[in-house]
Amino acid sequence: LQFTEEKLGQAEKTELDAHFENLLARADCTKNWTEKILRQTEVLLQPNPSARVEEFLYEKLDRKVPSRVTNGELLAQYMTEAANDFGPGTPYGKTLIKVGETQRRLGAAEREFIRSASINFLTPLRNFLEGDWRTISKERRILQNRRLDLDACKARLKKAKAAEAKATVTP
Repeated sequence: LQFTEEKLGQAEKTELDAHFENLLARADCTKNWTEKILRQTEVLLQPNPSARVEEFLYEKLDRKVPSRVTNGELLAQYMTEAANDFGPGTPYGKTLIKVGETQRRLGAAEREFIRSASINFLTPLRNFLEGDWRTISKERRILQNRRLDLDACKARLKKAKAAEAKATVTP
């Protein structure tokens, strides 16, 4: 009732401390930017949307995500197979083997980067959103309910005082 009356402008609302309001605004801003950064980093690390959905499902089911071959590793595999087809002794075959080995190392470095970024960067962001932010939201709801209770009590007290004053004035 108090909440509805406040929204309709029929009841007074106790204002929170300006510093506290600033902290709440900063917390909201932090949450919004953390979500955006988390989502965009996931897109950068795994551009394929269906693969991201699959990884999300594995994560929610607490199962290990199957290992994927990176594009660099796949290219390296194709180059090595092509080199073997052309003959490793031919100039083209030798070149394909060298470039394929370099691509394999690049693919392995990419895989390690993705793993490291996921563990060292994305995990703390997820922990904030799933842990700290939930606590902040819960405490904010409790504070809001307590403020509404306080305002409702103030309104009742004000009405009681007005009724008492009216009763004293009118004999």
